[in-house]
Amino acid sequence: MTKRIAMSDYEQAAGDFRWEIPKSFNFGADVVDALARDPDHLAMICLDAEGRERRFTFRDVSEQSNRLANALNRLGVRKGDRVLVALPRIPEWQLTMVACLKCGAIPIPCVEMLTERDLAYRIEHADARAVITTAENTAKLDRVADCLVRIAVGAAPGWEDLDALLETESADYTPVRLGADEPAILYYTSGSSGHPKGVTHAARALYAWRVSAWHWLDLTEQDLMWCTADTGWSKAGTSILFGPWSCGTPVLFYNGPFDPQHRLKLLRDYGVTVFCAAATELRRLLNEDLDRSQYPRLRLTVSAGESVNPAVVNSWQQAMGTPLLDGYGQTETLMTVLNFKVMPVKPGSMGRALPGTHAAVLLDDQDALAPADTPGRLVIGLPNPQIMLGYWNDPERTAASRVQVDGMEYFVTGDRAVMDADGYLFYQGRDDDLINASGYRIGPLEVENVLMEHPAVQECAVVPSPDAERGEVVKAFVVLRAGYKAGDALVSELQQHAKSLTAPYKYPRKIAFIDELPKTPTGKIRRKVLREQEFAGAN
Repeated sequence: MTKRIAMSDYEQAAGDFRWEIPKSFNFGADVVDALARDPDHLAMICLDAEGRERRFTFRDVSEQSNRLANALNRLGVRKGDRVLVALPRIPEWQLTMVACLKCGAIPIPCVEMLTERDLAYRIEHADARAVITTAENTAKLDRVADCLVRIAVGAAPGWEDLDALLETESADYTPVRLGADEPAILYYTSGSSGHPKGVTHAARALYAWRVSAWHWLDLTEQDLMWCTADTGWSKAGTSILFGPWSCGTPVLFYNGPFDPQHRLKLLRDYGVTVFCAAATELRRLLNEDLDRSQYPRLRLTVSAGESVNPAVVNSWQQAMGTPLLDGYGQTETLMTVLNFKVMPVKPGSMGRALPGTHAAVLLDDQDALAPADTPGRLVIGLPNPQIMLGYWNDPERTAASRVQVDGMEYFVTGDRAVMDADGYLFYQGRDDDLINASGYRIGPLEVENVLMEHPAVQECAVVPSPDAERGEVVKAFVVLRAGYKAGDALVSELQQHAKSLTAPYKYPRKIAFIDELPKTPTGKIRRKVLREQEFAGAN
């Protein structure tokens, strides 16, 4: 198996690294159950908005996930079945994820804010066999999941009660073995056109997640890790579940609203050592009166999902006296380009390739490597255990994400970057039209399709618009049908319409009414023109 090499020097660590992936791997058995041999090894501290605390050892997680795995099998869920998991930041999320992995089912982590329509698409597209959610969330699933195995956290008519299952099922279970290349988890991520894409990762990826936890997060069993990511993001795997637990690191898990003062209090009171938050959160925390002496155990902060402005990096390090390391990854690739404590941080750079990963930049006009300091397409060399198996049931899209250059195959990220002579990469934006709002990746067509269902909308185009707090927000350019009048009332009506049909974070925070959309000679909407118009005054 891949051995941990202490990173005291980046060049040496990257040069000495070798992937040695086990032939079979089950995270529930090979990580959770292995750590459960020590009955006192803490796995997580879980807090809710009312301040209630629950603590779980790995022995607790092992036994509870065994009970749920038995329940899933009894209810008809088998190896390879897809299980939609729509749970907030509560410990039942970890128990559910581990239980699915133990029985070989493929969990589909989902943001809880998804609407009935969003959930219905994922259930149909993945041909899901079961769904696990909260009792409060069952109303959105009653119609679209009526034929599935249905489990709720809390009592709900027509749903199995998860708590009751944990009380009645056996705590003994023999996890299935998964081949390294067998599907293990399925994430949905927005695309620039059409519906969200189903990103399928193999068991080898869950094993490989530990490498960024070693070198980027620098985790040990003595740490306490807190990542505030949503459970529906692959980032939750990097910094809440697969990454930390592969290092035996306990995590703090908080389910409650964002309040800067309360967030800082938790950092202080629980002695968090490694903190992971989106740039949006960090900017909000920097508005508070920070006193580094109140956080003596905090030794590292990291961020990913959206670029961290160099000014934020510098301000955080000055205020807290500890590094803030930005990183780059995708749902398709996990964390691949990162800043590390042992190397100098260049302002604005997303860092260098993770040991075991080969990152490169290709010229725009040809499949050839770009010279240093030349913008181009960011690609990741293959094979790499962190790269997805493919897009679920979409072999054409999967094939299109690969390119051959000088006899080597690469995964095409869809992002643009510049690599300098030292191997540092600088993010330049995206090849497609994805919107990155506070770390949420939003496909424009998803929002456009919803807006087009409103009777006032004749045509529309959705693009990112710069925002000081969120980095980007969704902006819609709308052409109205005859008989409708532009104004604040219609803006509010369209926003509420969007919120009712898709996840609230996708709604257009800005709406502009225009007479005509820019188009190509063949009639395709030129979002690029609108996007450039939005960012012209921001640079």
